[in-house]
Amino acid sequence: MPYPTPPRSVYLHIPFCHRRCYYCDFAVVPLGDQARGEQGPGSRSIREYLSLLHREIASAPSGPPLSTVYIGGGTPSLLCPDQIGALLDALADKFGLQPGAEITLEMDPATFNSSQLSSVLAHGVNRISLGGQSFDDAVLEQLGRRHRWSDLQAAIDWLMQAWRDGALRSWSLDLIQNLPGQALAGWDAQLDQAIASQAPHLSIYDLSVEPGTVFDRQRSLGVLKLPEDDLAVALMERTTQRLADAGLSRYEISNYASPGHASRHNRVYWSGAGWWGFGMGATSAPWGVRLVRPRTRAAYAAWLDNPPEESIAEVGLPLDDQLLVGLRRREGVNLQGLDADALVRRWQPFVERGWLKQKAGRWCLTDPEGMALSNQVLIEVILWWEEVLEDQSHSHQSI
Repeated sequence: MPYPTPPRSVYLHIPFCHRRCYYCDFAVVPLGDQARGEQGPGSRSIREYLSLLHREIASAPSGPPLSTVYIGGGTPSLLCPDQIGALLDALADKFGLQPGAEITLEMDPATFNSSQLSSVLAHGVNRISLGGQSFDDAVLEQLGRRHRWSDLQAAIDWLMQAWRDGALRSWSLDLIQNLPGQALAGWDAQLDQAIASQAPHLSIYDLSVEPGTVFDRQRSLGVLKLPEDDLAVALMERTTQRLADAGLSRYEISNYASPGHASRHNRVYWSGAGWWGFGMGATSAPWGVRLVRPRTRAAYAAWLDNPPEESIAEVGLPLDDQLLVGLRRREGVNLQGLDADALVRRWQPFVERGWLKQKAGRWCLTDPEGMALSNQVLIEVILWWEEVLEDQSHSHQSI
């Protein structure tokens, strides 16, 4: 079997942040509110980590020029512009960058000013993902965020100016909905400000309470009061309608974009295509098989000394992964040619409730009900796939 085409996308993980947010379970290293990339608190840790990251990039197999790069975290905007530029130079030396490549950097308000933004863009970044999360200072404090409304508004102003000037190709604003105590009127006020920002792309995530987080402990104590399903659907319905009226089309469960501003990099994940991933805790799937790096700096450094070989035995992501990521997209998934009758039977209750529909041969979550309650549909994919694997195991044992 010929090898699959090497990927044209890279994710770089920068684990450092000022503090861990109360909902965060990512592989991050909090350095304190005064940390910076080039000097001062935390700078030595950042430099040592970047040397490891450069080492991993240099040791990667060769591949074709990259069409998308995404620098995420953590808080990548803690790095100074020259450090970001050096990472992009390393990728260009290793793989090359296609003309017009989408190069995205996650930035947090209160970690940069207009001059630093200009310098980052001069190094080749052309898309910014701004981690706003909320325009409400009380909510930001509730989330454990460091920035406040004034920081977010200043960051939006700088991004809009750079976009108007042509220095920035596109930018996105992140918000979180279904927060503790959230009501429809309060969310409407958030949407007012999001629309007023004129961001050409919005990522609006449902709060997910992950094990080991502050929110998880609060839930276990019974003090985290999250919206009921009916309110969650109403919030999502309001989001979809108001953003559609503002010219932002929903193309994935959490993502809305004006024409031409959908994230090309994220579409790589959702399409099931392969990608390179570098850095502590990063996941890669260059040959269709996922490889996850260790989540601590010491373990990552040791892993670099003896990394496992990237597997090329399997072409394409496993079927369950393809269905899980495919269902998140507006266009849904095609089950034609699959022995998925058992899965369709599992889905029938959701069809009857109006959460799932079949359209032009593809299965799609309805908007907003199905997308608001998508986890219940996706769980059935996982349970079905576990049954398939168990049946296959029994078949092999009986041979």
